[in-house]
Amino acid sequence: MTAAAPAPVPVDRDTLRAVAYGTSYDPHGVLGAHPGADGVTVRVLRPFAESVVVVTDEGHHPAVHEDEGIWVAVLPGTSVPDYRLDVTYGGTTTRDDDPYRFLPTVRELDQHLIREGRHETLWTVLGANVQHYPGAMGAVTGTSFAVWAPNARAVRVIGDFNHWQGRTHAMRSLGDSGVWELFVPGVAGGERYKYELLGPDGTWLQKADPLAKGTEVPPATASVVVESNYSWTDDEWISHRTSTDPHDQPLSVYEVHLGSWRAGASYREAAEQLTAYVQQMGFTHVELMPVAEHPYGPSWGYQVTSYFAPTSRFGHPDDFRYLVDCLHRAGIGVIVDWVPGHFPKDSWALAQFDGTALYEHPDPLLGEHPDWGTYIFNFGRNEVRNFLVANATYWLEEFHVDGLRVDAVASMLYLDYSRQPGQWRPNKYGGRENLDAIAFMQEANATAYRRTPGILMIAEESTAWPGVTAPTSYNGLGFGLKWNMGWMNDTLRYLAEDPVNRRWHHGEITFSMVYAYSEQYVLPISHDEVVHGKGSLYERMPGDHWQKIAGVRALLAYQWTHPGKQLIFMGQEFAQQKEWSEARGLDWYLLDDPGHTGVQRSLAALNAVYRAHPALWELDHSPEGFEWITSDDAEHNVLAYLRKGRAGTKPVAVVVNFAGAPHEGYRLALPSGGRWTEVYNSDAEEFYGSGVGNLGAVTSEAVPHHGRAFSASVRVPPLGAVIFTPEG
Repeated sequence: MTAAAPAPVPVDRDTLRAVAYGTSYDPHGVLGAHPGADGVTVRVLRPFAESVVVVTDEGHHPAVHEDEGIWVAVLPGTSVPDYRLDVTYGGTTTRDDDPYRFLPTVRELDQHLIREGRHETLWTVLGANVQHYPGAMGAVTGTSFAVWAPNARAVRVIGDFNHWQGRTHAMRSLGDSGVWELFVPGVAGGERYKYELLGPDGTWLQKADPLAKGTEVPPATASVVVESNYSWTDDEWISHRTSTDPHDQPLSVYEVHLGSWRAGASYREAAEQLTAYVQQMGFTHVELMPVAEHPYGPSWGYQVTSYFAPTSRFGHPDDFRYLVDCLHRAGIGVIVDWVPGHFPKDSWALAQFDGTALYEHPDPLLGEHPDWGTYIFNFGRNEVRNFLVANATYWLEEFHVDGLRVDAVASMLYLDYSRQPGQWRPNKYGGRENLDAIAFMQEANATAYRRTPGILMIAEESTAWPGVTAPTSYNGLGFGLKWNMGWMNDTLRYLAEDPVNRRWHHGEITFSMVYAYSEQYVLPISHDEVVHGKGSLYERMPGDHWQKIAGVRALLAYQWTHPGKQLIFMGQEFAQQKEWSEARGLDWYLLDDPGHTGVQRSLAALNAVYRAHPALWELDHSPEGFEWITSDDAEHNVLAYLRKGRAGTKPVAVVVNFAGAPHEGYRLALPSGGRWTEVYNSDAEEFYGSGVGNLGAVTSEAVPHHGRAFSASVRVPPLGAVIFTPEG
């Protein structure tokens, strides 16, 4: 008698059909290799194939068509061999690999951490990660796709590699973790993809990958597989950063919108041009407005759709790494704007990701932003909080950035932010605080500072919320620095007044010192202050061209010597005349005008003085670092103050005159006698000033003034500032 053919492991017809059409939650339970009583059953899904042969080191095993494009063969033995497939279409046979022969790439520990919301390197297991495996029949390179979609009935990956037909690449559900996973051999960096998700209502959705590391150039919306081959050369920078506390170091920040700093420049072109310029200007750091992928350019990056992907507008993620690396090698730090407060409603992105409110809060009173038409993250959900905390870590670790400036913190803190009575619901204690958002920010800050010593977490927070920069151990939010919006508003409002009227507004310019040490502050004049009809700094200054230019120089000198760190938006360093627009580059041609060049030179000189004198930054966050010389000279529109550092640090005396006329023989009280060198004068002729100065130094005499034993007679320039330090 002829021996019966070995029988495959049986599978019922309904299950086969579900697998064949990509609607099964467990395609690996049918496809791939499965040991059975008569050998190892291998099932593969190859619709429209003419023949399929399973190839092992032991031989060739023709498969039989079973149902709806599923082919089956039974291999002898009890152990699963390494195998490939010879598949014939239209008379042409190609050697292929089987996605369903691989074990899950997301381990049980990873799944546990995801459920708990504690996977701090989430991007290494979710998203598209290129993998390399050895094998008896040769090494295999491919991409592991993994996505969190707990309410989907089925998930498929589609892309260039399967002609955007997901039937042959259904993913498996990894149980109650909500994660779906599939390793696809042969998929390499550069290939485009999306996920197809079958929602609870039976509707198929096509979605970009929430953890995509690359994207198509907008307006195209596909995700892109990325394999980084970058070799960093900033070891010296990172070593120094790790051993240094940046909060008591000099910090002067140049805020940049990459798309309009030099219109059309790529990451690599910016790496050369921006690095050289910032180095020339003497800034310590660059702050980049959001570089995470965003579909709508005029949002300036503040409506993010791909949180783990640097925008492809300017190049590959490795090109962005090159930009950071170049800045670091030049001794310049990099801060990136981060937007965890909200995300847009684009149907192909995070919104209603698996057919349900997944990343956004399901309650519209908590999950929708009335001002911006966006969704608000569900900060109380473990997996969503994990997504955001890991995203912060991702930018710090994968791209070596030195800090994150967190956008719109107030919008997260308050349940009634931009809402009228009846449009918000109190927390469990009856208050307006968003307890879940507070816990998220505390975790994000604590995790970032723990994992990446020497970085900065900076809050853009516009209210009087207490403890923004207090440690989380004291129930603070745990940020390192906070933007001082009060200083910015008061200062710009004061300077908009004609000098003859400023005496009546003197309290506005001195009020910042009342609360200067309530938080650890950055003094910002950001992009928000030069858009939407507010005008540039130049436009806000009263007077003719010379007076406007002088006013900008005086403001910068005041800002750079006031307690706190400094930030200025691009273009204001040369007194850009027009409001900023993301649609065009800066007006670099203004540097043909000596007035604008003078502002640029004055700020470069100011940065040099700032770095060279620790009194201007060592004790920024301590009352011991500041002392008024005179705060009440409203008659002359003058402020005079001392900046002091730690023991042994030379003090710095600053006089700022916001009047339109010079003050001759102005008596300046000083803490000691002898010669005091004029180390900076914003009115110097090389800065397009009038040249009113003190011939390099003044002498402090034993003439009591303003409660001090010594004073000097100084010349104070119009709309200008002078800085003195003691000799010796």
